[in-house]
Amino acid sequence: MKDRIYKIKAFSLQEMMVVLIITSVVVGMAFAVLNLVQRQMNGIQNIYEVKNDIVGMRQSLWMDFSKANSVYYDSKRQELYFNNGMEERKYSVRDSLLVGTNVELAIETIEFYFENQKVTQGEVDALSIKTTKDTGNAEIFVFKRNTPTTYMNLR
Repeated sequence: MKDRIYKIKAFSLQEMMVVLIITSVVVGMAFAVLNLVQRQMNGIQNIYEVKNDIVGMRQSLWMDFSKANSVYYDSKRQELYFNNGMEERKYSVRDSLLVGTNVELAIETIEFYFENQKVTQGEVDALSIKTTKDTGNAEIFVFKRNTPTTYMNLR
């Protein structure tokens, strides 16, 4: 038998190093892009939650204003009462926060109106809220039509 030297086809060490370097760069870029996408998704989720809170508060206030026969603001307790004869709902205004039964919203300003005049105490037929910068500086304006019982209760 003759001794033959067979040459095995393979990659050289230099070629393997180049492949490893290119692979590590591509994987590093993929992780960087993934991190950016995750941050973007978290930002979108936070904005969605804030908008959802604003919409929830607006809907809750509209429902309470439309159901209530009388709406009253007590400035000493800083509470807004909705009464329709069968039930009473209450919202608290404390530390730049409007807190309802199932909703809570950070606010910058809140103004109460009765017969197109600003009031600080008593019967209310409209409400204007401006939220904080963190909640998008949204404005909420809610009102109700006054019934004859509203005017009878005032006198």
